[in-house]
Amino acid sequence: MTVSSPPECWRTVTYGGIWCQECRSGLPAAELLFCDKCGRGFHQCCRLSIVERVPYGRWFCPSCTTNKEIKEFPSSQTKIIDFFGISRPISDLKPKKEITKRRRRAAPLALRKKRKKFLPFQPTEDAHRRLEQLASLATALTTVGAEFCNKLTYLPLGVAARSANRASLEPRRIQVLHKQDAETLNICNEMIARGECPPLMVSFDEYEGFTVVADSFIKGMTLLAEYVGDVVYLSNREYDDGDSMMTLLLAADTSKSLVICPDKRANIARFISGINNYLESSRKRQNVKCLRYDVDGECRVLLVTLRGIAKGEKLYYDYNGDEHEYPTHHFV
Repeated sequence: MTVSSPPECWRTVTYGGIWCQECRSGLPAAELLFCDKCGRGFHQCCRLSIVERVPYGRWFCPSCTTNKEIKEFPSSQTKIIDFFGISRPISDLKPKKEITKRRRRAAPLALRKKRKKFLPFQPTEDAHRRLEQLASLATALTTVGAEFCNKLTYLPLGVAARSANRASLEPRRIQVLHKQDAETLNICNEMIARGECPPLMVSFDEYEGFTVVADSFIKGMTLLAEYVGDVVYLSNREYDDGDSMMTLLLAADTSKSLVICPDKRANIARFISGINNYLESSRKRQNVKCLRYDVDGECRVLLVTLRGIAKGEKLYYDYNGDEHEYPTHHFV
């Protein structure tokens, strides 16, 4: 493959006539990746997705991978019901409005410490719009070759057995999910099973890839989704080039640590963008929090809004949560 010379303004430091398309330098040469389609060079740390090592097999740059035509999933009720395994016709469903109950104060206000509890997401009332929201998610899932799943997947589809997910293996005890928040999680899962999805749209951005946008105002502390996928041992995916792995269990014995891999089975959580926590401008965009909890003795990962999110605003969260295990300096 013939590679053209860089423009005059790009002639900084090259390595054998090859330079990085992002930083315009050819050094350090050991970190240069070459696209197997167009032949252009890129540094591992300059890519948007996590590339911590030289990938095994063929590798394609974002331009060559995102040029793939995205076929929009039809917003037909029958197809949506089949794809997501919804039990009832979406047109028959009328989301329940949030009911706020007023309670008597049992003690003086100054003596009570109010606990912030999770709120269930409020589905869009318009059934046709909910079909469009689900179709946007189906488009993203089919494009990346994944099927919809709203729970963690263990053996035989995953690699680890459910018995391996024990929160007690954590060297530092993780927070137990409060009973009220656990009820909220169950309510959200029941709504999703009925086709009542969060008010979110998945769209494709040529620079960031698939992103998630709020389709209506979302209150702060709203539980949006659980991060799901195949549960595998971290040691089994040590040399994996996937950019969507999420920490599930950090065991004292590292051979028992688990990660969630949503490359084959996933929900909307896979497409929410991560921030670059090395840049202040990127950190300011964070509006969703990634939280790990002990739920009935098992580790679970939840995505909750940090503040109110306006309609049309993109969703961003810190990919690392509190662990800072992954490099994110190359995120946008």
